[in-house]
Amino acid sequence: MKILIQKFGGTSVSTEDRRSLVVEKIKKAREEGYSPVVVVSAMGRKGQPYATDTLLSLVSQDFKDANPLAADLLMSCGEIISTVIMCDDLKENGIAGVPLTGGQAGIVTDNKYNNATIVKVNPERILNLLNEDKVPVIAGFQGISESGYVTTLGRGGSDTTASLIGVALHADEIQIYTDVDGIMTADPRIVEDASLIEEISYNEVFQLADEGAKVIHPRAVEIAMKANIPLVIKNTMSDCSGTVISSFRKQNPDNVIIGITSMNDRVQITVEASLNSGNMNYGNILDEIARNNISIDLINIFPKEKVFTIDKKDLKAFSEIMDRLQIKYSSIENCSKLSVVGSRMRGLPGVMAKIIGALEKEGVTVLQTADSHTTIWCLINSRDVEKAIVSLHKDFNLGN
Repeated sequence: MKILIQKFGGTSVSTEDRRSLVVEKIKKAREEGYSPVVVVSAMGRKGQPYATDTLLSLVSQDFKDANPLAADLLMSCGEIISTVIMCDDLKENGIAGVPLTGGQAGIVTDNKYNNATIVKVNPERILNLLNEDKVPVIAGFQGISESGYVTTLGRGGSDTTASLIGVALHADEIQIYTDVDGIMTADPRIVEDASLIEEISYNEVFQLADEGAKVIHPRAVEIAMKANIPLVIKNTMSDCSGTVISSFRKQNPDNVIIGITSMNDRVQITVEASLNSGNMNYGNILDEIARNNISIDLINIFPKEKVFTIDKKDLKAFSEIMDRLQIKYSSIENCSKLSVVGSRMRGLPGVMAKIIGALEKEGVTVLQTADSHTTIWCLINSRDVEKAIVSLHKDFNLGN
């Protein structure tokens, strides 16, 4: 049996016209000899009646905070509604669809409501339906706890559901349908000639997704990568071939990098040893930050200072920790982390120099850098993000 996972996002199932396109994708998969398993998100976005945020607005924030179990049950409703409506659309086209909650599909989690961790996936019910030539239509973003309560999987949960089900079924491919043609070399709202990336490796797309690109959640990529199942990002509203994510991609000798993205709301922190002389807490500040669940990034440790970044939302908590430890520090707010991604830069000299040169040519001040085998990061002022991305995109010939 050739199994294909087809996940459709909220915009793909939001209207009757768009759902008719979804049905055509499912029909085509069956005609090509696949047994499709469909995963759906809640219909539409905030403001539309069955969107998750709309459902959450029906109860107070105090109630949601005090009753995460109840909040998860409410949040799960949008996807469940989508499964039933999608099955109705399939029936109109002569296809037998069976709606399933995440729990009915075999997704078992722990009891961490709002962001549950997967314990196991039992695909038996899905396989039985496939053997009956039926199409399972599964509610994304959710599972059931070992104690029997509905849980949700956190941000990007429907993508995660698709990957989990794909791995459990040993699927040939996992298709993620959205409202864009695939992964682009840069945000097309910033770069007019941003081009479609036809092939990309798991590691490369993981970096892009983790550093701000929002086409697919990095957790879904990680799950598929471990089982070496190809992911394909496609557009429900077009026949574009999309972006194939796999363990191997053809190397274009002309493209050292494959894409550029950015993450805003960063704050650069500098803690100088000379300003904290005699303070025994100076050597323990990173441990103390970690104990308070504040994530730090772009960490540079020098004999005379420690430099790193934090998210803007953590600045108040960070300041309180530093005051308690009597640590003196300086900060630069309104920063953005620019990420330049490409596996071909590994071991290739001069890439960092070319990036810095391109940014300096545009008058962009680089506050900090870091690099790995596949990514070079530059911390810059947020006001310079758009011209920085446009400049790098042009200098590395990533346009159409």
